Amino acid sequence: MKEIDAIRALMATDMATVDQHIEAKLASDVALVNQISQYIIHSGGKRLRPMLTLTCARACGFRANVHVSAAAIIEFIHTATLLHDDVVDHSDMRRGKGTANAVFGNAASVLVGDYLYSRSFQMMVEIGEMRIMEIMADATNTIAEGEVQQLLNMGDPEIDQETYLEVIENKTAKLFEAACRLAAVLAGKDSETEAALARFGN
Repeated sequence: MKEIDAIRALMATDMATVDQHIEAKLASDVALVNQISQYIIHSGGKRLRPMLTLTCARACGFRANVHVSAAAIIEFIHTATLLHDDVVDHSDMRRGKGTANAVFGNAASVLVGDYLYSRSFQMMVEIGEMRIMEIMADATNTIAEGEVQQLLNMGDPEIDQETYLEVIENKTAKLFEAACRLAAVLAGKDSETEAALARFGN
């Protein structure tokens, strides 16, 4: 058994609860929002980021259900970035399926990505922890900067390794970092533990 499969087995119950929470929070009165959200959420993602939130929360001894909401927030933000990325990159396939923009159009994909971003911040307000909002606001801003950096670097053969790694850190690693950092905050751990989990995620 691969190590990741062992972790998935260990976290199966928590991940099932996260999936239920995602389904509940996706609900909208607008049919197209539901349609695209369901399409992208059920397109075969590995759910690595929310699983990290859950495992780090367990490692910190945290047992309250709010860590499930935090994991769903992480997945919503990740999904929003995928919707936007595929439009920017003119992608038409992801995980062996047509991308949302290929199926529903660019405008719908961008707007539903915005919906998922805003829904995630509504969920943060429900948690009621300012530090959580601070972490996620910083993370989403950094991710957006990373996307712009990548756009500027496209087609430039002179990009050096340092610049390339900076884009990856901003665009990808930052959300992994936030996923782990949230667990320490929710568990009420000290700043040293929070920083250690953030480094692990990064």
